[in-house]
Amino acid sequence: MFGYINVNSKELSDEDKKIYQSYYCGLCQRLRAGCGKKGQMLLNYDMTFLIVLLTGLYEPQEKSGDFTCVLHPTKKRTFRINEISDYAAAMNVVLAYQNMMDDWKDEHSLPMKTMAGMMRKNYDEIAARYPRQVKAVETYIEELHKCEKQKEDNIDLVAGLTGTMLGELFDWKQDEWSSELKTLGFYMGKFVYLMDAYEDLEKDEKKNAYNPLLKLKKQNKNDYECLCRLMLTSIMSECAKSFERLPILLHADIIRNVLYSGVWSKYEYIQLKKKKRKKK
Repeated sequence: MFGYINVNSKELSDEDKKIYQSYYCGLCQRLRAGCGKKGQMLLNYDMTFLIVLLTGLYEPQEKSGDFTCVLHPTKKRTFRINEISDYAAAMNVVLAYQNMMDDWKDEHSLPMKTMAGMMRKNYDEIAARYPRQVKAVETYIEELHKCEKQKEDNIDLVAGLTGTMLGELFDWKQDEWSSELKTLGFYMGKFVYLMDAYEDLEKDEKKNAYNPLLKLKKQNKNDYECLCRLMLTSIMSECAKSFERLPILLHADIIRNVLYSGVWSKYEYIQLKKKKRKKK
């Protein structure tokens, strides 16, 4: 489910690009501090969004500085780190570990099993620190597997599982902002799940694999694309409304870029691929 919550860099100012990248670099450093080099392999932009969102809301004290990145040694990089960076790094590990275990169970991927084994100690340590969030992820995986076995075609129900899980992760402190953060995370999670299902539909059709959108496509061949677009747009509209109700000024432009533009990057990429196939 990784890879959908990102910025549209073309629409960001140069300053906001630097800020966003510095949080990404900070997340990379916290993953290495917590899990070693193997932790850096789990790095993704989805959790960078969580850092920017929660930093914008809580405005914690930060550390920043320049460093030399092994992958980009020719130019100094800037990092930004705060307590939310550590939290996001922990959630990054939890989601990645469960994703690796899922790949092992579904596809018997030995590399994923090996990598998950290497991360198990870190996962257990995080579970002890964040039992509520880890339980939410584990419950989500169990419920999702049940839906897959039953070939559940209630799209709202299945997508809502991801929403509920991500809502728990977004609810960092369980304070006065809990309800709104859970709501934002809920709709973001639904969007991510449906985008993943939408992207994988053709592959799943060929493999005769479970996908909650298959029934929708069969019953609405001519309107399928329009219905998917409407569902995704409606979900992100609710997500954006939730954000706008939060008292966030710091990094608000970056967050709006993600919610109103960045999350659609993969959708637009899929449309381009479909157009190219039609031309052939």
